[in-house]
Amino acid sequence: MSSDATKGLEGIVAAKTYLSDVRGDVGELIYRGYDINELAGNIGYEETVYLLHYGKLPSQSELSALKTKLISYRQLPQGVIDLIQSLPKDTVPMNALRTGISALGCFDSSSEDKSPESLQEKALKIIAQIPIVTAYFHLHRQGKPLVQSRPDLNEAANFLYLINGGTEAEKDSVDTLDMCYVLHADHGMNASTFASRVTVATLSDIYSAVTSAIGTLKGPLHGGANEAVIRMLQEIGSLENVDAFIADCLENKKKVMGIGHRVYKVLDPRAVKLRKMVLKMGEKISDPKWIQMSDKIAEIMLHEKGLHANVDFYSASVYYSLDIPIDLFTPIFAIARTSGWTAHVLEQMADNRLIRPQSDYIGPEGLTVTPIDQR
Repeated sequence: MSSDATKGLEGIVAAKTYLSDVRGDVGELIYRGYDINELAGNIGYEETVYLLHYGKLPSQSELSALKTKLISYRQLPQGVIDLIQSLPKDTVPMNALRTGISALGCFDSSSEDKSPESLQEKALKIIAQIPIVTAYFHLHRQGKPLVQSRPDLNEAANFLYLINGGTEAEKDSVDTLDMCYVLHADHGMNASTFASRVTVATLSDIYSAVTSAIGTLKGPLHGGANEAVIRMLQEIGSLENVDAFIADCLENKKKVMGIGHRVYKVLDPRAVKLRKMVLKMGEKISDPKWIQMSDKIAEIMLHEKGLHANVDFYSASVYYSLDIPIDLFTPIFAIARTSGWTAHVLEQMADNRLIRPQSDYIGPEGLTVTPIDQR
C-alpha cells in the first residue's frame, strides 16, 4: 500500500468541534467564539468550564450552581486516598495523578454509564477531583497531614490552599493561577485532547479517556515542556550566560525548550498574557532575572531561527514565581486542561465514530520462513 502518509498527522483534520480553534497563522485562540484575549482577565476558570461545557457564558445563578456542584464533588473516595498514601514518595507527580484518576473510575459505580447526563456529571466530578489528587499526593510525599478543602475558596484558591498545607494564598497569587487555568483550558486538537477522543471513541469510559490524556500530556514535547523550561533557566543561571548557552544549543542542534510550536507560526497569544504575568510577579518578588533571561532567549531564537516563544516558555516562570514545586507544573497544566478534555469527550460521544486511521506499510514483503535450526 502506498500513500501520502503525513508524519505526526501534521495538517490532518481529525474532527469538527465547537469548542476551540487555534489560528496559528494569525496567533489567535478561540473558545466557543470568544478570543482568548477577551476571556483572560475578564472571566474566571469556573466560568470557562461552564463556557466549554454548556456553550455560553453563565448567568450569576448558573455560575453559582456550577461552583456549588464542583465544591460538592471535591471529596475523594477513601480508597483513592489510601492508594495515594501508599505510593512511593519519590513517585513522579504525573504518574501519581494518572494512577489516581484511573482509580477514581473504580470507585464510581456510574463509570460505565454513557448517558449524556451521567457523562456530564462525571466530567464535573473529574474537574473537581483532579486538583485534590494532585495536592494530596504532594502532601503525602512531604509527610504532611492531608488538608480538607474549603468551600469558600474557588478552584485556584483551594488548590493553593491545599498544596501550602492549609495556608491561604494571597489574592494576587490566586488571580494569577486562575488566569493560567483559563489560558490552558483548551487548545484545539492537541496531542492529549486527541488521545482522550481516540480513547472514548472506542466507547471506553471517561476515566480511561482522561487517564490517556494525562499520560500523553506528561511528555516533554507536550505539557512536560514547562518543567524543562525552568530547569533550562536554572542551568543557565544568569542573563550573562544566555548567549553562550543558546549558541551551544544551536551549534549542537539541541532543543531549546519552550520555543516554537507545531501550529503557531507567530507569537502564541497565551505567551503574551503569561509574559505580562511574569513581569508583574518579578516586580513583586524583586527578582527580574527570570523574565530577563526568558526575553533574551526569545529574542535570539526569533532572530536566529524565526521561532517564537510558546505557552510553556513563560508559564514555567509564572509557576516558579508562585513558589510552586517544579514537578507540579505539568500536573497544574493537567488540572486546567481537564475542563477541555472532558468537554471534548462529551462532544465526541454526542456524535461518535471510531477513530481508526490507516498506516503506510514500508517493510519487506514476500519473505519465507527458514527452519529454526537453520537460522
